[in-house]
Amino acid sequence: MPVITTNTSANSALRYLNINSDDQTSALNKVASGSRITRASDDAAGLAVATKLQSDVAVLGQASTNASHASSVLETADGGLSSISDVLERMKVLCAEAVSGAVSTDELAYIASEYSTLASEIDLIVQTTTFNGTALLGGTYDADFLVGTKAADVINVALTDVDAAALGVTAAATSATDFAAELTLVNTAINTVAAARADVGAQESQFNYHADQISSSEENLDAAQSAIVDCDVAEAQSEFSSAQVRTNAAIAALSQANDMPQQLLSLLQ
Repeated sequence: MPVITTNTSANSALRYLNINSDDQTSALNKVASGSRITRASDDAAGLAVATKLQSDVAVLGQASTNASHASSVLETADGGLSSISDVLERMKVLCAEAVSGAVSTDELAYIASEYSTLASEIDLIVQTTTFNGTALLGGTYDADFLVGTKAADVINVALTDVDAAALGVTAAATSATDFAAELTLVNTAINTVAAARADVGAQESQFNYHADQISSSEENLDAAQSAIVDCDVAEAQSEFSSAQVRTNAAIAALSQANDMPQQLLSLLQ
């Protein structure tokens, strides 16, 4: 019934105006931000999942960096092992040269001097083969690299000790008999270094393959997160246009409702 003390029509029109205005603002926020979820109430469950996915993507980004660092460590180690292998090859040649009846005493002394110097060179290579200030080839390098999103997703890198003492080539050979014995030791050392290089190469391949897997996981998680939170601009624009029309209609209705008491008062004149 028509009354002048309580404007029920205006209250109803105002309520719908607030609802439509909120819908219009929400749609506009989605278009402006590019995100379907601009506040937790938009999709609480979706926001929780998307937040976890976002954190996983961030961790995988660091895991990719870790894998790259590990590859660099292994490449550096392989460079040092390659140099040691070259030194051992020369030492083997010297041993073969010394075990020859055509070598004079003076020449044998020269060979012994070079052989001793090369043994020292192995130690120098071990000392100078470092990554970020950490020695790699002295038998003390043992590190874990996180390559996933969980604490257990690690690959361990432990490098072999290849200094002259560990390889067994520190003896001071002076005679043909000494060099004959050293030849066996050098052959063993060459095999040890070759095995160490094989291990380094295998781990380097592992990190390279894992880096590819990390990139694939990042791409898939990004896609999953996008499906949850990214805004469908066309849909959001349609929602905005619809809410705008309803808001304008509610404003017009509220204006009419506010005029009703005045129109009723005219009946008393």
